[in-house]
Amino acid sequence: MPVTRRNKKSEDEQPPSKEIDLTKIKDLIKLMEDHDLTAFELEDSGYKVRLEKGGNQEQIVAAPQPVITEEKGPEKIVAEDTEEISAPMVGTFYNSPSPDADAYVKVGDSVDEGTVVCIIEAMKVMNQIKADKSGVIQRILVEDATPVEYGQGLFVIA
Repeated sequence: MPVTRRNKKSEDEQPPSKEIDLTKIKDLIKLMEDHDLTAFELEDSGYKVRLEKGGNQEQIVAAPQPVITEEKGPEKIVAEDTEEISAPMVGTFYNSPSPDADAYVKVGDSVDEGTVVCIIEAMKVMNQIKADKSGVIQRILVEDATPVEYGQGLFVIA
């Protein structure tokens, strides 16, 4: 059986665009208003967009999702081998035990199951969040001292 090569990448293989279509976001906001939705989340073209209505404001959060490619060599990373460490509660994310201390973890750090990776403050209680598997921190998804929601991704680990 002859082997054929494809010179042109399919749409699925194209890297995500670095620009967000603001028209789409405006349409999503209108959709939320038309159906009295208080929150909406969409993952499309490498971006994850979450809209939340709080009071009279809409909060728009858009961030490119991690694009992980296979590399040659002993440290092969593929998308199937990654997972997120998610927030187990609503609160404020802190990446270090105090403002002047080093971060618990940085991108590229190896962690074991049970390693403290951050703190989430909820109702004035500091809750240590631990890795639920061993691996390497691929990406930190939230900024220090920002609010997080239950189930929100905090880290990508492989």
